Amino acid sequence: MADPPQILVIDDDAELCELLAELLGQEGYAVESARDAISGLARAQERPFTLVVLDVMLPGLNGFEVLTRLRQSSRVPVLMLTARGEDVDRIVGLEMGADDYLPKPFNPRELVARVRALHRRASHSGQAGAAAGPGAAEAQSALTVDDLEVVPAARRVRVRGEEVRLTTAEYDLLEVLARQAGTVVSREDLARRVLGRRLAAYDRGIDMHVSNLRRKLGPGPGGGERIKTVRNAGYILARERA
Repeated sequence: MADPPQILVIDDDAELCELLAELLGQEGYAVESARDAISGLARAQERPFTLVVLDVMLPGLNGFEVLTRLRQSSRVPVLMLTARGEDVDRIVGLEMGADDYLPKPFNPRELVARVRALHRRASHSGQAGAAAGPGAAEAQSALTVDDLEVVPAARRVRVRGEEVRLTTAEYDLLEVLARQAGTVVSREDLARRVLGRRLAAYDRGIDMHVSNLRRKLGPGPGGGERIKTVRNAGYILARERA
C-alpha cells in the first residue's frame, strides 16, 4: 500500500494547523505542521514533501525568506497564505517562486481545493518523468519554438541548449503556451488549465507566472519578448522563425 501524500503546513496559528490536518487528512493526506519558520524550513529541507503550505507572517524569518531558501534546493509546490488586501505579498510570493497563493481569512474548503489542484499537477510531473525515464524522455517529441525547447515527458526546458529551472506552475503555463505557440491563449483558460480554478477578479497569479517566465527564459532570438501580452485577450508564445 502506497504511503499517503505528505503535506507540510508552516503557520504559527495552532488552531488553523489542527483544522487543516483534519480536513486534509479526510482527503487522504498526511499532514505535519511547524509553528515557526526555522523548524519549518528544516523539515522541508530534511525530506521530500508533496506540497508545502506556507504563511507569510511567521515569527523569526518571514515566509518570503523561507521560500527563498527553500527554492535554492527544492521545486516542491508551495501554496502561500497572505494577508487579505495585501496585493504586494501575493506578487512578491509569486515572484520568489510560490506556485499559488490564498489570502487570509479563507474558507478552509478552498484551501483543500487548491492543495488538490497543486497535487494533481505535481503528480503528473512525477509520473511523466518516471514513466519515460531520462533516455526515453529525450527521445520523445519536444515542443520547439525558435531556440526554446520543452520536453513534456521529462518536464524539461532548455533555451539555446541551456536548461532552465522552473516551478511546477511556471512549467505548466509554458507547456500550454508552447503547445499553442503562435496562438493567443486567454487568461481564463490559463487559470483553468494551470491553476486548476476559475480566474477571480483582480487575480494576478497568471500574470506573475508569465512575468517570471519572461525573466527566466530571456528574450527571443531577435531580442523581443517571447511571451507577448495581447490586450483584453491573453498571452501568446511568439514564433520569430518559420
